[in-house]
Amino acid sequence: MIHVWINKSQFEYDIHSLVKAFYPGEDVKVVFSGEEGAETKKEGTKPEIPERAGGKAYAVQGAGSGGNPEKAGTDDDIEDAAVVGKLARIYIDFEENGIAVWLGEKKEEKAIRREHASDAVRPEIKNVLKQLLYQVLSAHLGKTLPWGTLTGIRPTKISMGMLEEGWPEEEILADMERKYYISREKGKLSIDIAKREKELLSVLHYKDGYSLYIGIPFCPTTCLYCSFTSFPIGLWKKRVGGYLEALEKEMAYVAEVYRDKILDTVYIGGGTPTTLEPEELERLLASVGRYFDLSHVQEFTVEAGRADSITREKLQVLKKHKITRISVNPQTMKDETLRIIGRRHSVEQVKSAYWLAREEGFDNINMDIILGLPGEVEEDVRYTAEEIRKLNPDSLTVHSLAIKRASGLNRWIEENSLKALNNTDATMDIAAKAAEDMGMEPYYLYRQKNMSGNFENVGYARPGKYGIYNILIMEEKQSIVACGAGSVSKRVYPDGRIERSENVKDVAQYIERIGEMIERKKHLLSDC
Repeated sequence: MIHVWINKSQFEYDIHSLVKAFYPGEDVKVVFSGEEGAETKKEGTKPEIPERAGGKAYAVQGAGSGGNPEKAGTDDDIEDAAVVGKLARIYIDFEENGIAVWLGEKKEEKAIRREHASDAVRPEIKNVLKQLLYQVLSAHLGKTLPWGTLTGIRPTKISMGMLEEGWPEEEILADMERKYYISREKGKLSIDIAKREKELLSVLHYKDGYSLYIGIPFCPTTCLYCSFTSFPIGLWKKRVGGYLEALEKEMAYVAEVYRDKILDTVYIGGGTPTTLEPEELERLLASVGRYFDLSHVQEFTVEAGRADSITREKLQVLKKHKITRISVNPQTMKDETLRIIGRRHSVEQVKSAYWLAREEGFDNINMDIILGLPGEVEEDVRYTAEEIRKLNPDSLTVHSLAIKRASGLNRWIEENSLKALNNTDATMDIAAKAAEDMGMEPYYLYRQKNMSGNFENVGYARPGKYGIYNILIMEEKQSIVACGAGSVSKRVYPDGRIERSENVKDVAQYIERIGEMIERKKHLLSDC
């Protein structure tokens, strides 16, 4: 457990996220010293936290604000480099004239960094804080993070904003390196993707348009790493009819409120939508066509997902309703890993489902893989990449395994250790090279908390086969109205402000409280 002691209650989320990025295997707790029972500077008492083994931590005195920590500090700047491992405590003081950060047992003895920030506005103060904390932890551990101080899920939003302001690419890259300590490679990636996104989104109707998400929360089984709202179909089969009835009520309301707006994209996700039986899929898609004007839709995606849910009859239903894009997601091409992560299908079933979709005429098929899965090493990733190359899908989404608190993966880690999850620069490069060999280019990117290797998720696609909805959900340029259990609607206002409305996650509660879910949407959408 690593405790971070702060003397003012602010920026707790940012502090926690950055410390966790350096220590993915440790529990991190941010404690405000004003809380009852917490240490305060005046009292001078020591909190009851286990002692850190070894000698002193680093104490860096150089590197002014915005300096790259890889270039900062000399031998004279380091008190003692003996300890680069575990750490029990971090102290952060927001002082009258700036910010101070300490490491170690007694904050009085190790003033690591101070930076003047008293005249700065809140975003600048936060950035100075993250720079200081990054410099301290980077020096202490002797490592850097590929995305630097950026811990949010949308790093391309920075690049996109600067491109829209007319910044030259090289200046954007230099600013990101200086301000956020981002690696040059990741900076270039974010700029390239932002440029592509900007071009793709130019054809959408921001002012008069919207996108629609429909959530089907049922799955064949729950995967080890999953924390999404999903319900094993075997236990919920008798509630599917009631769920679809409630969903139809919600869709009918949305269609009426947005009847004068243009529907640009539709995405049916989950869960695993193809867990539904063919007649249930028919009912769902017929309802979508009945309630909404689909004449302007540029992309209609159904996340078919798991091979054990895909049949020819279901694919024929999708094709009948003019679905333009589907996913067949292996996650890995190693049967042993599929067993560990709880996917009760084989690699051969993945291949069969893929070719079945091709036979039924689908010409825009995405495949997902996850890097950092339990026990997998570079050779396993290389094998998966080669097998996917043979299939030759139209797009490939490469996920870095994210350790979710609510997933079964946490229990697996307790039994097998975090070291069994391996995601490296090399495995990311293997996946990127496979995409390049298939004629694909990166078109969207996002990050999550607690990602293996502190890397990212990247979507690759051939020209003309991009997932437009994927870009929209990340860049937040257009309102997305979401229907179904656990879904979140986002309304984007002309001034960039975003307001949200969440549906309850539990299927039974969603069915019983559908009237309340519609009322929530009325509050969000009533003045559209």
